[in-house]
Amino acid sequence: MPSRGHTGLTPMRIWGKIGRIMGMALLCVMSFPCWAGLPETIANMKPSIVGVGTYNRLATPRAQLHGTGFVVGPHLIATNAHVVDPNLSPSQKTSFVIFVGKGRQPEVRQATVIARDPRHDLALLRVTGNALPPVTLSTRTVREGEMYSFTGFPIGAILGLHPATHQGIVASITPIAIPARNAKELSIQQLKQLKRPYNVYQFDATAYPGNSGSPVYHPDTGEVIAVINKVFVKASRESALTDPSAITYAIPIKHLITLMKQSP
Repeated sequence: MPSRGHTGLTPMRIWGKIGRIMGMALLCVMSFPCWAGLPETIANMKPSIVGVGTYNRLATPRAQLHGTGFVVGPHLIATNAHVVDPNLSPSQKTSFVIFVGKGRQPEVRQATVIARDPRHDLALLRVTGNALPPVTLSTRTVREGEMYSFTGFPIGAILGLHPATHQGIVASITPIAIPARNAKELSIQQLKQLKRPYNVYQFDATAYPGNSGSPVYHPDTGEVIAVINKVFVKASRESALTDPSAITYAIPIKHLITLMKQSP
């Protein structure tokens, strides 16, 4: 019998425990996706981020970049609805396109708007060509104080097709529109939003024109939680301001998921 205070752990038992622990650790690694750092995540995200604009072979310049989009299916692009002008007729010489790649000579592909959600300022485009790598849409709960990143083409018309990444925390989860001090401060769009308000994410990072439609994603996993909106939300929430603030807003991804389920 072992003496008092003896643990009864022989070298064989110790190595057996170590083996079981290592086996459990290996199982955990194999069961869950590997998390990367932000540089690796950005590199993985860039092939799924595209420019969204128009093309007219008779115009100068022929191509114009209006915003950002991201791949949600092999031939499906998500962006803001205001980025793709609903008044553009297919019979006109100008057509919607996406820009794949970066720099001065990106691949230009024809795009067709197949679904719009004006209330949440979202749109889906179907594109031609080879399949593109889709992002992963998140279903996790977003909390204030969490850090996220977004990549797009800020001021793309001037700076060109070179994606840039910004990072910030969710500063607030807030209604898209708030009651004004008096009726004179209410815009038509704000009145519409006040009838059926929904929450948007407010970030402490600055988005610029051209960032509209950029995916907001987890810096480690790349899972997309929202879509940057540079114009639509401000028009509802900040209509009483003479000069719009530098606050950045984003539309929760659940509204895009709903649009995708309803689209043809």
